[in-house]
Amino acid sequence: MLHGSYDKPLAHWTGIKGVTALSRLDRLISELCSDGVEVVTIGEVCNITRGRVMSKDYLRDNAGEYPVYSSQTANEGIFGYINTFDYDFESVTWTTDGANAGSVFYHINKKFSITNVCGILSAKDNEQTNMKFVYYALQIAAKGYVNDGMGNPKLMSNVMAKVQVPLPPLQIQNEIVKILDCFTELTAELTAELTAELTARQKQYNFYRNELLLFGDDVPMVTLGEIGEFIRGNGLQKNDFATEGAPCVHYGQIYTKYGLSADKSFTYCSPKLASKLRKARANDLLIATTSENVEDVCKPLAWLGSEVAISGDMMCFRSEQNVKFLAYYFYTERFQEQKRRYAAGTKVKRVSKDNLAKIEIPLPSLEAQARIVSLLDRFDALTTDITNDLPAEIEARRKQYEHYRDQLLTFEEKRA
Repeated sequence: MLHGSYDKPLAHWTGIKGVTALSRLDRLISELCSDGVEVVTIGEVCNITRGRVMSKDYLRDNAGEYPVYSSQTANEGIFGYINTFDYDFESVTWTTDGANAGSVFYHINKKFSITNVCGILSAKDNEQTNMKFVYYALQIAAKGYVNDGMGNPKLMSNVMAKVQVPLPPLQIQNEIVKILDCFTELTAELTAELTAELTARQKQYNFYRNELLLFGDDVPMVTLGEIGEFIRGNGLQKNDFATEGAPCVHYGQIYTKYGLSADKSFTYCSPKLASKLRKARANDLLIATTSENVEDVCKPLAWLGSEVAISGDMMCFRSEQNVKFLAYYFYTERFQEQKRRYAAGTKVKRVSKDNLAKIEIPLPSLEAQARIVSLLDRFDALTTDITNDLPAEIEARRKQYEHYRDQLLTFEEKRA
């Protein structure tokens, strides 16, 4: 379901020009194909070619300005750049192999090449086929022809040739392309605005959190080692998880399952194993001390629930301080600067117990800590609502685009 004021008819979102185009489209369909629209195969209307093998070494040795497209979908599918090009005509390329098989891209006024995991389509007759129309039609049709067998999705050239798409008269194709281009542009603008809003809210939250946790000389600075003790987790692998038993927290879940605080675990382990594991209790701070990157290492979790078993690669910090105050402080730039100095390792970053104990934090009174936590909790709740709502709006824009695209490209099939 689309959200709020965005749930509008297509004519609303394409504006005055869109309304005119829709009226013209209705008239053309009535005049030119009142008895239905012909369905054709891609092989009937397009030339089909496969790309060539290009390794990363080849790209490095032949670096240049012309893009090479491959199987990925990020960055429009660009794999790299070389000093020559294979194609310079209007075309549609598609991904033939892998997770993105069936993804399509439109090219015009470009000089480019494609790798062997891509195919390329061009019109056999430009008086019959608008390639931008083919592109929009394949956004709907191509995925339905992908073969997912053997765990390696494929849409090879011989199958692409069999893909069926509607092909109304060229005038109607042109009108549909105009409408979808307009709607695509508007959707991109809305998505950019929503993304910018999300980024702004996150920056605003980070700013106020840092301000609230920045203190003057009247607040003492202490090391973590001076105000509490560290308890190192032990054991507990992911294959130890059970559907019931004793509650437990694995260090990896701090990155993937939890936010700033929690009072319930997501997983369990056997009571026998739990009896051998170290435990965290209410108001302990759990710290993931191992990560693939320095930005994430030492992610905190304020534990507010009952006793829970903890895994290795995790520290439990126990003190008399407000655990959520500590967790919030771990996100400040001042804490991050210290953490980066102590993070060691190449492929895997770690911060040792001894180095964690050296990190300094401000120590206001417990009353001040509670007041700051209350303010940050309210701000965090507001930011979380916005953070959750804006991606939902972005997803709604995508679904709305797909809904109207599918409507515009659905015709009554011409009877034989």
